[in-house]
Amino acid sequence: MIKRPSSIKEETAFDLDGDHGPAVLTVTEISALMKRIVEEEFGRVRVQGEISGFKRAASGHLYFKLKDDKAVLDGICWRGTAERLGVSPEDGMEVVVAGRLTTYPARSNYQIVVDSLAIAGEGALLKLLEDRRKKLAAEGLFDLEAKKDLPFLPDVIGVVTSESGAVFRDILHRLDDRFPRHVLLWPVTVQGKNAATEITAAINGFNALGKKSKVPRPDVLIVARGGGSLEDLMAFNEESVVRAAYASTIPLISAVGHETDTTLIDFAADQRAPTPSAAAEMAVPVRADLITQVEDDGARLTGAVNRVVVDGRGRLDGLARGLPDLGRLVEDFIQRLDDWTERLGNAVRGGMHSRHVVLAGLAATIPKPQQRLKHAQSQLKREARALKAAGKSILGENRQALKQTSALMESYSYQRVLERGFVLVADGKDKPVVSVVNLSPGLDVTMRFHDGKAGATVNTINGGIRRRKKKPPAKRKPDPGDDPQGSLL
Repeated sequence: MIKRPSSIKEETAFDLDGDHGPAVLTVTEISALMKRIVEEEFGRVRVQGEISGFKRAASGHLYFKLKDDKAVLDGICWRGTAERLGVSPEDGMEVVVAGRLTTYPARSNYQIVVDSLAIAGEGALLKLLEDRRKKLAAEGLFDLEAKKDLPFLPDVIGVVTSESGAVFRDILHRLDDRFPRHVLLWPVTVQGKNAATEITAAINGFNALGKKSKVPRPDVLIVARGGGSLEDLMAFNEESVVRAAYASTIPLISAVGHETDTTLIDFAADQRAPTPSAAAEMAVPVRADLITQVEDDGARLTGAVNRVVVDGRGRLDGLARGLPDLGRLVEDFIQRLDDWTERLGNAVRGGMHSRHVVLAGLAATIPKPQQRLKHAQSQLKREARALKAAGKSILGENRQALKQTSALMESYSYQRVLERGFVLVADGKDKPVVSVVNLSPGLDVTMRFHDGKAGATVNTINGGIRRRKKKPPAKRKPDPGDDPQGSLL
């Protein structure tokens, strides 16, 4: 019997031949011992390295490698932990991870199960941001051609920031001082693991509002937060936030941090404000300045109109003095108009008289309608009398022809034939018998005379030839000796 060692260091067991030496272990046993030793010896550790071979499985788990210039360590982050990470891992990122060191027996390697992840140092973080900026710039997210103009005086302003900070109060105060507007707040967390997700949802949520929404759609958006460290402002450097700002159909002003702070959302926004208060100043003009400008412009416009009227009146008076007397200019035209009116009247009357004369001459040549009507009536009476006489003659001729035809038809009727001594013989179905072929001895028949009917029975039949139907020729049975293909002999 082989004694199993309780530790990898135990070497007092006997081998299979009974000699003193190391014990024989299975692969599973040695893997379990290694796993236990590694987990008990190291426990939870923190490791710094560069991420490579990063991939996100369909299950949501993260797999990657941590490397430096001399070694590589496998890393894994379960889905539940990955959702709580404040940083989105990617290849080339220098990070510090914390977790439990263990082994993976199926591949005979060791790995770290990560429960937290942070970027290692400000230099690595800046490099990450620079690489991300170049990537997004290459996609056109920062192009000036895509920038939208801000409205001159928006009715509704949407603000994306924390409701507990002083940023929102500063924006409201600045708007009240300049030009009070209707303000909608979409509260979000501005730092931490959920900040980027909430900011992205807020920008997209404002853009999703339509004309028929219960909440009015903003005319301009302000995304703001106060100052902080580079790590504090990381949410505004996430790709999801930058892409949401670029895709916003509502003009967007970014006001993140202080004047010296720069985030990637500043490049994608339509306008960048150095502070949240400055964003409010960009969003609306100063109401008092507008009123003063309107009053000044109104006074200047009134003065300009008065000057134009005075100058026009002076020029009109000067031109009027150079014009002749209108009464004298009109006198000649009035006299000409009277002359032409008189001449026109005479011409109309003369033309009407000449046309009356011509019309009277034409009327004399046209016979009177009464005379033409009387002549037509007389002619119609003559033609009617002739037509009536012709109709009577034709009718008499047709009546005589009809009488002759009727007498001829009457003489040829079967009733007159019967009166001359002929008899009509019919069978039991009252069908005429036209030949003795249709008779048979003992058949009851009916004889029709001109004055009545009589029944009779056929006793004898003389004459008549009954035609027999010809039977079709019978088909000849084929001879077994016949060849269907024929013979050439």
